[in-house]
Parts: sequence; C-alpha cells; structure tokens
Amino acid sequence: MEKTFPLTTGFAEAITSADPLRDEAAVAAARMALVDWLACALGGSADRTTRILLEQLPAGPGDAVIIGQGRRTDALTAALVNAHAGHVLDYDDVHASVRGHPTTVIVPALLALASETPISADRLIAGYIVGLEAMARLGLSLGMRHYENGFHATATLGTIGVAAAVAHVLGYSVVETATTLGLAATHSSGLRLQFGHDAKPYHAGMAARSGLLSAKLVKAGFGGARDFLDSAIGFYSAFAFGEARPQAAIEGWGAPWQIVAPGLTLKAFPCCTASHPVAMIGLQLHEEELNAEQIEAVVITFPPGGDAALVVTDPTTGIDARFSAEYVFATALMDGALKIGHFGETPVREDLMAIARRVRRRHDETAPRLSSDPKTRFVIAEITLNDGRRLSREFKGLPGLSDPTEKFRDATGNHPAVSAVPDMVRTMHSEDDLDRLVQLLSNSLN
Repeated sequence: MEKTFPLTTGFAEAITSADPLRDEAAVAAARMALVDWLACALGGSADRTTRILLEQLPAGPGDAVIIGQGRRTDALTAALVNAHAGHVLDYDDVHASVRGHPTTVIVPALLALASETPISADRLIAGYIVGLEAMARLGLSLGMRHYENGFHATATLGTIGVAAAVAHVLGYSVVETATTLGLAATHSSGLRLQFGHDAKPYHAGMAARSGLLSAKLVKAGFGGARDFLDSAIGFYSAFAFGEARPQAAIEGWGAPWQIVAPGLTLKAFPCCTASHPVAMIGLQLHEEELNAEQIEAVVITFPPGGDAALVVTDPTTGIDARFSAEYVFATALMDGALKIGHFGETPVREDLMAIARRVRRRHDETAPRLSSDPKTRFVIAEITLNDGRRLSREFKGLPGLSDPTEKFRDATGNHPAVSAVPDMVRTMHSEDDLDRLVQLLSNSLN
C-alpha cells in the first residue's frame, strides 16, 4: 500500500487547484505590488552588488531579461540577479504572515520562466498570488521562533513560494508539485546575521533561483521526497523550534487570499520594516519642530521581538544603517525624510550619529510578543530634554503606501524608457502584454 502524506498533499492540492483570478481584490493588490517591486528592481539594477553578481555568475545564453541592464541571459541567472536587485535597496514590500519579502523572490522567477515558456500576464499574476499564499501559510504554520532564532524567512520560505508559483503556472500534478516543494525545501537557507551586508539581498536571489531550479528539475524527471511537511525529520522539525502549527499551512487557504488580508505593506522608506514605526515618530517630531540639540536621551520601547530585525545599533555606512532604529530615528527627526540617499554605501553622517548615540532600546515584557497580528506591533519613544521636560510619542502598526506610482518615479529617476510601466502593469492580461512589459524592462537605465 502506497504511503500517504496528508499535509504535504493537501498543500500541493491547494496550489494546483487554486483560481485566484476570480478574486478581483487579489488581482488588484497583485498589480499594485508588481508596480512597487519593479520600482525597487529598476532602482537596484545599478547597485554595486548587482554588477558583481552579473560579473561573477556563470551566465549562459537565453532570453530572460536582466531588468534595467539592456541585456538578456539564462532564466536561472536572471531570476537570481533580478531578485537581488529588487531587494538590494530594502525598499520592497513585506508581509506580516511571512515576516519577510515575498514579491522580490516570486516575480523574478516567473519573469524568467516566461522567457522559456510563453505565459500570459494573467497567468503570471495568478502564479504570484498562489506563491505568496504558500509563503504566508507556511509562515503562519512555523511560528515566530524560526525568524527570531536566526533564519531569514524571505529566503527560507521564499524558495518554496517560488516553487509553488511555478508549479501552479505550469499546471503540475499534485505529485509533481509535492516533489517540487520538497526539493525547494531542501534548498531553504539564509541567516539574519547577514542583515546589513551584501549577502542579505543575495538571499532573495538564492531563493528565486533555487525555487525555479527545483521546478525545472522535477519536470525533467528528477525525484525527491514528497512529504516535506509530514516527515518527522522534515520542514517543521528542522525550522519551527517547537512552535509548529502544521494545519495553518492549509486552513483557510485563499479565503481570503493572504495578499488581500492581512495584505502586503508597500514600504514608504528604504530601510528595514521594523524601523518604520520609529521613523514615523521621528517625522512627527520633525514636524513639531523639535530641536535635536535639545535632546538629552531617547528610550524606544518595542514589544518583545519587535526589533529582532534591527541588528545594528552603531552603523558605519548607510547600508547597515538600514537596520538601526537609532539611526532611522535621528535621520527622520533631523532631515524630515528618509530617502534612498540616506542608505547608500557612504559613511553615516556624524551629525545624525550624534543624536543616534543618545537613543537606547527596551522591551515591554508585559506586552504580547510580536506576531503576524498587526495589533502586536507598536513603538513608544520617550524623549528627555536638556531642560528636564519629557515627551512621549507612540506609533501602532506599520505605515505603508496605498499607491506606489510616485515611488516608481523616484526610484527610476522618472526615466522615460520605463515611465509607461505602471500603467502597463495595471492593464496587462495577454502573452503579448507581458512581452511588451518585458521589452520595456530590458531597456538600460545605466
């Protein structure tokens, strides 16, 4: 009698049978997310590390576009480079259930797939929604220790999300899908210790390439375990640290779609998401015209686990400053803005660091631990002034953008070669539409 794997099979069946195009809200959210991510990928196409990857990878011939570079290559290389470029500015969207960045791993893989197998824009959107759902449901089922103990969920869950997206688009059977997911799971890797380093966005690239490769291998007849969620030595045993809720992987699948509720957060600032509530308090104090020189000390309070991603307290460049609550607070307060230029490879400004060094963190251990529930996310800043006065400001939840059109213009320098991209993404349906989008993305901005 053949063995059965109920959880993995149920997960695979949900992926193969999904029909997200029937949900108008999900499709509209997906189109908005695509505009947002393409802004990030085009903006990151000229990054030093993106160029290094292009120079060092053993790229082969192919028709897959390298976004913003005016060149094409093989699908696996394109998936890796474009995913890295989309994450390198740390400006791309996040999802609470994932506790990471889904779009920057899934979409590059699907764009690369389209260079080898003609697919319509609608199919790409459907695959993206399904891949995000898979990532989010796995994130909910793993619990919070996966991230807090050191894994980068963008990479670990992203590999499987890509595999799910590709399997859905290509119409894999349940068995093929389960095998693909298992191969993707064995690729899952990526440690948060790389935050603030070049390797952090490379995680997204690894996940995009590995998920796509897993799907390609299975289609070619390559085998693997079909029980990555059921096995006693499987995904949960390795990654959940005792917090697994396995049924959460399939309970409520697509009802509603995770892209709709809780939905994506389109980032308003090009720095770590966990710092954004801190940024909002700094911006509020800037509007109140608080003189930074009056500040004697600042205490920023997070819920337990709320600053796990903010691994830097004393940054040296704008790159690691993306992960510093102290620097983000000082920049928002003094400059009244957080722009791409604040987080480049140049040394941090000493006037900002003079304020950042007056900031310390604490945790409210009586508050619920940070979870996928947005009600658990808050930041309180208590400011002591030189004259003894005290100020207190609080921000709950996460700020975000409702429309990334202006963000697209800013990230691309309003370059005329790609200015039509947002409108095209919002209206595309057919294979020809997707081909026209890819042609625009192949234009060199550098």
